[in-house]
Amino acid sequence: MSSLTTPAPKTLRILGIDPGLQTTGFGVLDMTGSRLQYVASGVIETTREEMGNLPARLKVIYDGIREINARYQPDVASVEIVFVNINPQATLLLGQARGCCVTALVSCDLPVAEYTALQMKKAIVGHGLATKPQVQEMVMRLLQLPGLPGKDAADALGLAIIHAHAAPHSAALGGALSGSERSDPMATSPPSCADAPCTSGSFSDLDFFSFFSFFRISFLVGSGSGTGSGS
Repeated sequence: MSSLTTPAPKTLRILGIDPGLQTTGFGVLDMTGSRLQYVASGVIETTREEMGNLPARLKVIYDGIREINARYQPDVASVEIVFVNINPQATLLLGQARGCCVTALVSCDLPVAEYTALQMKKAIVGHGLATKPQVQEMVMRLLQLPGLPGKDAADALGLAIIHAHAAPHSAALGGALSGSERSDPMATSPPSCADAPCTSGSFSDLDFFSFFSFFRISFLVGSGSGTGSGS
């Protein structure tokens, strides 16, 4: 009598991108079942190019993302959505940088998911008004990193984490609905990674382990550590 064996869960490699004209953050995670494993993170910097040479700076971003894709070979990308702020010129430049990122990703035949900064902060920290240091601290804890990631890299890792949590729910929703009834998986807010907001950059053990019990995520420290400039 043969015994049934459960097939090993497949690994999904997620590339998070935090667009920026001067500094674009990236973070790579592996998701195997409910387990997240850090792979690499870093930044693509365009500061070597002249400030007014927009085409050259966009080329650095484009080439950098394609090089990251070639090196880490992700299965899907997660990119931050940008909104208009009080400085229209800065918003326009950021929008062009983001468009360059998305173009580079789709040129590599990667599916691209999109999340707002508010969605990412709420999922990672527990509330949408979290500061960058709070995001850095929580990302470090969730992935058991030996130190704080840079601000842009932390945001990119946060975008990868939020997609790791949203993807299974989106897949389940897509399987339950069909045709015109199928919802856009990006239209609803993904589940939060924290049960309660963190204040002043501090995290209680109760809140931290409540997150673990809810998502049943096993944490492993990856062996790789990517560096900036898209190299």
